Amino acid sequence: MKLNFDAANPIYEQIIEEIKKMIVRGELNPGDKLPSQRDMAKYIEVNPNTIQRAYREMELLDLIETRRGKGTFVKEDDSMVITIRNDMARDAVSKFISEMKSLGYTGKEIIEYVKGEIEKKEEEKEGNGE
Repeated sequence: MKLNFDAANPIYEQIIEEIKKMIVRGELNPGDKLPSQRDMAKYIEVNPNTIQRAYREMELLDLIETRRGKGTFVKEDDSMVITIRNDMARDAVSKFISEMKSLGYTGKEIIEYVKGEIEKKEEEKEGNGE
């Protein structure tokens, strides 16, 4: 996991978002062990205190759990993956709609624009033999 940090958001929040994405994409599964805080800090080149904060926040969000003497694991809850995926999709759509509205698009225009882009992608996919 290599991150290109965005100066606009705290690093620990960006780490949490990346781990959520890894869970949604199936790169991390419920029950998988996460690297130790020290190893994670070395790997993504951040201060160990930043990782400690990210892990603590993820525990509060019920994404991970620490098992004394064994390590830190992705929470064993398959429904969590669906919830995270839906929450992230809702946030992405909300940001997209807000941005499109700031450009002057109406709800109906946004829908038509998205439909057109989906059709283009499907045509490209068919053209590539996928």
